[in-house]
This record gives sequence, structure tokens and C-alpha cells, in this order.
Amino acid sequence: MQKPIPIKNPTPHKNYTVDIANINKIPIVSKLLNIICQNTGMGFAAIARVTEDKWIACASKDQISFGIKPGDELPVETTICSQVRQQDQPVFIDNVATNTTYAKHPIPEMYGFLSYISVPLYKKDGSFFGTICAIDKKAAKIDTEEIRGMFQLYAELLGFHLEVIEEKDKAEAKLTEEKHIAELREQFIGILGHDLKNPIATTRMSAEILMKFSKEDIVKRNAALIKSTSIRMEGLIDNLLDFARGRLGEGIKLRKTKDFKKLENTLEQVINEVKTTTPDQEIKSNIEIKNPVNCDPDRIAQLCANLLGNAVTHGSPGKPIELRAACINGEFRLEITNKGIKIPKQVREKLFEPFYRLEGDEPQKGLGLGLYIASQIALAHEGNINVTSTDKETVFSFVMPTHN
Repeated sequence: MQKPIPIKNPTPHKNYTVDIANINKIPIVSKLLNIICQNTGMGFAAIARVTEDKWIACASKDQISFGIKPGDELPVETTICSQVRQQDQPVFIDNVATNTTYAKHPIPEMYGFLSYISVPLYKKDGSFFGTICAIDKKAAKIDTEEIRGMFQLYAELLGFHLEVIEEKDKAEAKLTEEKHIAELREQFIGILGHDLKNPIATTRMSAEILMKFSKEDIVKRNAALIKSTSIRMEGLIDNLLDFARGRLGEGIKLRKTKDFKKLENTLEQVINEVKTTTPDQEIKSNIEIKNPVNCDPDRIAQLCANLLGNAVTHGSPGKPIELRAACINGEFRLEITNKGIKIPKQVREKLFEPFYRLEGDEPQKGLGLGLYIASQIALAHEGNINVTSTDKETVFSFVMPTHN
């Protein structure tokens, strides 16, 4: 070569480093460049990333000491590849000296080549990536139908491989992100399950001690308030835990037993706790479970607590809430009735969606997860929850088989 090539060796921008790496991840690149040199008789072949202001070698085969290696950068305005990018047309030059367009062009003189090829390389999405190019200081018979077809085929093949590699990289990045999110969720569950529930349990126990041993009415009233608040906080945490586990794919875990007495006692406990937190709300209950029910009593209690909490929130003040639980014709049925305003059909269809809350004049308490968690507990028991609502009353009915 007559003149030194104006090569720059900066640290490539991160995006171009990725482009260089992606080209070199293609297993056929080295063989492809060898074949180009063999079939054209040219001594230098390369794949370049070409942008409006950059020409960067991604891979190269240099048998003539042209002096450009992967990562090297040329001033883009001194390359014919820039013209290829702008005009969207390949360039094939057998001999610069006899070519009417390039015989007196400054770029061949600058780099000292006589034969030249540059073919545009596109990604599968149609975006321009760069060029496949070849150079030699001697003339070569390359502007043929066979050579043009070969380069077109190679450009399409590289475009396909680039798409596969980029999609794989995106999938791996997404997987890494999902793993990170999963770790954060597990930490979140750990915080809820341990770091929050333990102090709340301690708070509740301390309130119960104050209620039992204090002789001052004001202390007892405030202790009762602390207890009721801690019970509500425990319910919120339980719902969040179940929601998070459900999103992690674990679903609702069940510990089934056929001890129907335990189920009855657990439901009575739920009713008593709701009465503690809402002493002004009358709750009428009729629980007659005389047959074994294959279920998780604690989960059924959680379902019941969520349905009762919903009834308390949306029922008419001063009117009783009715709870019935019984085994009928091989099914366990739990019904909770309140005298609230009729729920429109379009609202009933969304009640069991996560984070859905009824709109009203006052801000609603809670996260909007109670009914969703209740529906998931019902589903885990191979049951379902139905809602009927009229101008007189609203009834939530949970039904499941006693043997499942």
C-alpha cells in the first residue's frame, strides 16, 4: 500500500462492542471469510459495522497485510461502504484503473486497492447493519453473476444468524432479569412472612395481656384497638403472601384433614375475631358441620375471613350479617349474606380480580386482594364462589365437594 491507512483504535462504544461480539458468535464467520478470499482471489475480506458516522471492523481475514483487525475503526467518510449504506447498492470493482466511476476516485488511491467489493448487510427486521467487503491491491475478475449471488447469499445468511443471536441475547437478558425479580420476590415474601408477621404477633399478644390484666378502662379500650388492628394487618400480610406465592407459581398450599370439628371451631374463631374488630356489627351464625370435609381448615377460615371482611365493609350499617355453614348432599356450603347495596353485574364480573376494589365516595380499605385470594382458595379445594345480589341482599356462596 502506498499510504498508511488512517486507522483509529478507540475503545468501541458499548453498542458497537456488542455488535462485534455478535458477529464473532456466528460460527461460520471465519470459514465464510476464507471462502470469500478463495473464490474471489482477493487477499482481504471483512464484515464491518457501518453507521452514519462509524466504520468498525467486526471480523476480518487479512492475507495481504492490509492492516485492519476486528475493533479497528476507519473514518467513515473515507470508505466506499458509506456510499453503499446511503445508496443501498452493492459495489463490485474488477479494476479501479479501468472503472469509469472510480478511476480517479480519491478513496481507492488512499487505500491503494485495485479490486473491491462491498455488499450491504441487513438484519432480518430490515435495519442496516453494515457491509461484507473484500479488497486487493491487484485487479480481480469479481463483477460476475456468480460472485454477486454468492455475496447476496452470505449477506442473507449473516442477517439470519444476527437475528438468532440477538434474540438469544434478549432471551438470556430477560431470563436474568426474571431471576433477579424472583429473588426480590422471595426476599419480599421473607420480609412479609418473618420480619413483619413476628412483630405483629408480638403486638397482638401484648395487647391481649393488657386487656386481660389491666384494670383501667382506657387501657383496655386501646389494647382492644391495637389487637383488632394487628388482626387486620395479619390478614393483609397473609393475602399479600398468597398473592406473591401465586405469582411465583407456587399456588395455594393446602394441608387437608377430615376433622370437621376443627373446621367448625376455626370458623367460630374467625367470627369471634371479626366481632372483636367490628364490635358494632351484628353477625348471626349457623354452623352445623356433621360430616367429614376433606379440606384445609385454616385456608377455609382465611376464605371465610375475607368474605366476612367484605360483607362488613360493604354491608348496610345497623343490619346484621348472616353466616351459614353446612354439609348438604356431598357438598360443603358456606354462605355469607349482607344487606348492602345491589352489586351491578359488570362489577360482579370483576370482583375476584386482584387489586380490584369497589368505587365509592370514601377510599376503600385494604389492597383489593381479599376476594381474589378467597377465589384461589376455593379453586384449590376444587370449589367455587358464586355471588348473587339484589336490592335486598348480597350473598357470597362457597361450595366444594366434601370428598376431593
